[in-house]
Amino acid sequence: MNSNAIIPHRLELLRAFMREHQLDAFIFPSTDPHNGEYVPDHWKGREWISGFNGSAGTAVVTADAAALWTDSRYFIAAAQQLEGTGFELMRLRIEGTPSIAQWLHQQCHGKAWTVGIDGMVSSESAIASMKEEFEHQGLLTLDPTLDPLDTIWTDRPPIPQAPAEVQPLCYAGESVAHKLYRVRQAMALAHADAILITTLDDIAWTLNLRGSDVHCCPVVVSYLLITHTTATLFIGPSKLTDEVRAHLEEAEVTTDDYDNVFDALGQLHEGSIILDPNQVNHLLFHAPSCKVLPRTSPIAAMKATKNEAEIAGYRRAMLRDGIAMVKFLAWLIPAVEKGGQTELSIDAKLTALRAEQPLFRGLSFDTIAGYAHHGAIVHYEATEESDIPLEPKGLLLLDSGAQYCDGTTDITRTIALGPTTEEERRIYTLVLKSHIQLEMVKFPNGACGSQIDAVARLPLWREGLNFLHGTGHGVGSFLNVHEGPHQIRMEWWPAPLHEGMTVTDEPGIYVERKFGVRIENLLLIEHHATTDFGTFLKMEPLTLCPIDTTPVIASMLTEEERTWLNDYHLMVRQCLSPHLEPHEVAWLVAATNPI
Repeated sequence: MNSNAIIPHRLELLRAFMREHQLDAFIFPSTDPHNGEYVPDHWKGREWISGFNGSAGTAVVTADAAALWTDSRYFIAAAQQLEGTGFELMRLRIEGTPSIAQWLHQQCHGKAWTVGIDGMVSSESAIASMKEEFEHQGLLTLDPTLDPLDTIWTDRPPIPQAPAEVQPLCYAGESVAHKLYRVRQAMALAHADAILITTLDDIAWTLNLRGSDVHCCPVVVSYLLITHTTATLFIGPSKLTDEVRAHLEEAEVTTDDYDNVFDALGQLHEGSIILDPNQVNHLLFHAPSCKVLPRTSPIAAMKATKNEAEIAGYRRAMLRDGIAMVKFLAWLIPAVEKGGQTELSIDAKLTALRAEQPLFRGLSFDTIAGYAHHGAIVHYEATEESDIPLEPKGLLLLDSGAQYCDGTTDITRTIALGPTTEEERRIYTLVLKSHIQLEMVKFPNGACGSQIDAVARLPLWREGLNFLHGTGHGVGSFLNVHEGPHQIRMEWWPAPLHEGMTVTDEPGIYVERKFGVRIENLLLIEHHATTDFGTFLKMEPLTLCPIDTTPVIASMLTEEERTWLNDYHLMVRQCLSPHLEPHEVAWLVAATNPI
């Protein structure tokens, strides 16, 4: 049965459930009980009901209509995937697009409606915001108590039960005991007696554990409850190997069944507990009997600042990743000229080269290999149906990354496979200028990403160009490739930037139905200078891989930008050459020649 038939059938099942439970609409977010960006199959309800498989989006279904909201990364892909399903695409942040509450208010035609949402897969802040907007619109009431998928999704995948593993101290750089000590210090400052951690990468970092429960993200489905004298990990028993049990016992961490977290919270009758409303789901947020302190968890900020062992791990991982990338790039053009290469085949080739590197543990996200017009789809992922052959002309946008035991990588290169047009070269050079401008920026300690975002966009804005995705995000240490709390983006994002944080630099421009350009390095924030005006920071590129200079219009670069690019390429050549075969070194020397 194709998707055109599957999705309408699922909508019929949902609408029957809605009628049975007196619901006029139901909302499906993209998250899970742990507010994850990427979620295990068990919680991919929005994808199941709509057919749209992007990482961000919200589906809403009424008795006779359905709509899906997503951002600019997925406009093109979503339009294709929703065709024939009965869902209307709603483009976020585009003028004229109604909010979910506005759309529901239009649909209810003046009648009082009850709208359902699963409070286990929606954060407390998301539910509170939705309730507030519903009240503003009037006629809409939110019911967060039901999960129709438990009834209508008959072949729903189970919650993952794969075993956890210990992240060695040589890579983690800090013991579990000391991390718990720091968390308890933060609790004391907040006058809190307990804290519940639900975010999977925060739990993995705190307990020096890793797993395989989420695609490309080495985390373990669990909850962590910390008091001043105890720490309890709520986790499936099958995940606890003898090594993991011993590791947790040494850190004085006890375990309990995953589902028992509700009972544990209900038994907290006295004192206070920190629950992060932006992370903890609605039902868990209201489970404790004691006073709830709605505070931001301190762990995300702790995790974002890398220690010496983690930084050293990044450097080793980036070296290995750079070796794999150069081997791939040296192979690519001759292979394309020979013929027979497609988006999927080059993805497989790059993955195989990375897998040859020591400590490789898989990809950090599904590779984006978008040739020609597919490069204009920001988060394009080739499938058997969409896969196209590569030709010795035009641009290939390649966004990829890997998980190594000592680091996580994320790199984008746009590669000229042969002759390029004037438009392609001009856009490519403007994106390169934007990339370089951000890498050269110096800024006061504690400035936020929104304050320096304009530096990257300025060369594009001058030409009337812009991109709607973020310019940069944090990256985990053998953890999630997208890591907060800091980001670099146009929208106001107040999380401060500090020495020791990692962040990407990835501006891009996408010309629909033609091509896309994005250039990305992973950076380490370092000390720059201390003056009478305070401490200033800079960003050092950790990524070791040539940036294609064949599409560059050199006259468009300033002398400062040209110097940065040549210096970067000299560093890349010096770092990687000792680890490559002679023919690869020859390719690297040519690729990093000064311009």
